[in-house]
Amino acid sequence: MGLTDSIAARSEELAHKWADIVLGSYPEQTQAVWRKNHDRFTNPVGDAILRSTSELIPLLLAWNDAGAVAKALEQIVKIRAVQDFNPGQALSFIFLFKKLLRQEFMSELAAKGELEELLRFETRVDNLAVIAFDLYVAARDQIARMRVEEIKRAHVNIVRRANLMKADVAVHKAD
Repeated sequence: MGLTDSIAARSEELAHKWADIVLGSYPEQTQAVWRKNHDRFTNPVGDAILRSTSELIPLLLAWNDAGAVAKALEQIVKIRAVQDFNPGQALSFIFLFKKLLRQEFMSELAAKGELEELLRFETRVDNLAVIAFDLYVAARDQIARMRVEEIKRAHVNIVRRANLMKADVAVHKAD
């Protein structure tokens, strides 16, 4: 059985392990809550992480639809873009998947002399990181634009209030 067949056969297990790795990047109290609660309404972040990892593994195996890969990555990347992570921390979960693959398959592949297969598959994971980086930058850019718009609205409201106060003062002076 080749690497892709082995990954496919264990995709659900690998998705859960990968999601567990992602959850490991959060504070312990948060991890505990998200690991216990699997409801998508009361734990949307934990659900999104598991859903993304579950969707990404078959897409990595097929590696024929960049749009579907981006869509599967989008929610988890957006979540991590708004959280208190620097870019490297936010996207490290992708490279940690390579570590997981090595832990799970390297010994077996090395014994069979098939490490090249792992290296070829890791190239897909590297390309996944490039897609994730583009999504992350777009999400951070959108957040920055939203902050600028919020500041503009606040400024307009301040000016409006100042003008109303001026008008109110002028009315009182005229009386």
